[in-house]
Amino acid sequence: MSWLTNLVLPKIRAAVAKRDVPENMWQKCAGCGQMLFHRELEANLHVCSNCGHHLRLPPQHRLALMFDDERATAVEVPRVAADPLRFRDRKRYADRLREAQAASARDDAVMVAHGTIGGVKAVAAVFDFGFLGGSMGMAAGEALLTAARLAVQLEAALVVVPASGGARMQEGILSLMQMPRTTIAVDMVKEKGLPYVVVLTDPTTGGVSASFAMLGDVTLAEPGAVVGFAGARVIEETIREKLPEGFQRAEYLLEHGMIDMVVPRRELKATLARVLDLLTRHGAPQKPGLAPSGAERGF
Repeated sequence: MSWLTNLVLPKIRAAVAKRDVPENMWQKCAGCGQMLFHRELEANLHVCSNCGHHLRLPPQHRLALMFDDERATAVEVPRVAADPLRFRDRKRYADRLREAQAASARDDAVMVAHGTIGGVKAVAAVFDFGFLGGSMGMAAGEALLTAARLAVQLEAALVVVPASGGARMQEGILSLMQMPRTTIAVDMVKEKGLPYVVVLTDPTTGGVSASFAMLGDVTLAEPGAVVGFAGARVIEETIREKLPEGFQRAEYLLEHGMIDMVVPRRELKATLARVLDLLTRHGAPQKPGLAPSGAERGF
């Protein structure tokens, strides 16, 4: 009995045991529901190969996608008060913040870095929707201000990539104060004659869309990105009318003159390089591969 129990049974169990599969091997597309293998998804820049839906990107991936040689130097953002109002709903805000910081290994929703895009000096501020919905609190405002100051110091372009549900409610009026604060930061860049380019991603809403996100010298957007202030359902309930098909999507905004281009992710770097080259007026000849595509109407 001991021979069967100690030797044979463990081998049988090992042979038929279900092997653990890492949870991050597959990801479900929010557009069509297709299950996407992680390696294929990464190779396709986190764009669904079945329906073309642009999945959300972490800030570090976004920076690698935009900057030359996939290299950018991260910039430290000054710390702000973590929980100025000692806010609590179902959970303490301080606890929510610590959990988001542990999951992302970042202090807050915005990552700032600098480098070159198409040979043009640029400073980028990129939002992470995975960090409390990319909401804009005091830390995000400080990050935008830091990016603007650095752009002025380096005489570089400022590129902002928002992905946000709006102002961070847990910081109350202090979060709303970041709207004029970030607007002033953008004005600092523009007053120096430096380019300010915005790349709208899904979603860009609330106080973010009502401030710096819609002030770009040139405004790009990813295909299908939701851009607006209030949600479509709230608007329909308020005006008691059915909204048009595709309302608040990037393509709808392009048709109505709210943005300049809808740019697929694979073409973003080349488009940014061309736009920054034009805005800095270097007069450099067009490089191969920078010709506009059919998706880049209106520019």
